[in-house]
Amino acid sequence: MKILVVDDEKLLVKGIKFNLENEGYQVEVGYDGEEAVRLAREGDFDAIILDLMMPKQDGLHACRQIREFSNVPIIMLTARSDDMDKLIGFEYGADDYITKPFNILELNARVRALLRRAAKAQNIAQAQSSTISAEGITLDVNQRTAVKDGVKVELTGKEFDVLELLMRNPGRLYSREKLLEIIWGENYRGDIRTVDVHVHRLRDKLEKNVSEPELILTKWGVGYYFKG
Repeated sequence: MKILVVDDEKLLVKGIKFNLENEGYQVEVGYDGEEAVRLAREGDFDAIILDLMMPKQDGLHACRQIREFSNVPIIMLTARSDDMDKLIGFEYGADDYITKPFNILELNARVRALLRRAAKAQNIAQAQSSTISAEGITLDVNQRTAVKDGVKVELTGKEFDVLELLMRNPGRLYSREKLLEIIWGENYRGDIRTVDVHVHRLRDKLEKNVSEPELILTKWGVGYYFKG
């Protein structure tokens, strides 16, 4: 999971980054409101930690701008405990608030809780969606059928499962180990290369040029992702 931390107090940012990375998150940082908006627009973040008072643009206006193009969960940091400030923040799109000074363990807990809520909401939305469409591909989840550029594509059960997972999460990188765990189950004891075989078959059925894939992409040494 990837988190953006933006605060003009560089020592605080360093501490937050260190602790979140110890929790297993990838962390990018920024130091003003304008940078927060730019990074949020360019990056695929799972959560943003945003200070209220920053140079160039304050956190409230940065939050409002981010909400124009993203629903990423946002935690606001503030040195003020005024309830009105918090209410305004929620109106601008913040999901949670932490008042400075704070215990880093509380921040970690708030991040975990926020990510759990976001994942639950996403799962509910996905479960309610019976079709997925992207890059000329349409999956009917109920009928478990696939169409590419108007032509039906015959997929095996596992090929469909892999493609559905990747298309529901465009741009999100999955290692072969993670794909095995999700699609084949934690108790699967077969060869990990079965993931590569299924991805190759999907590319053979969906890509214009298998040797230069444009839909199901590889980050070498890491894993696979759908074009996002």
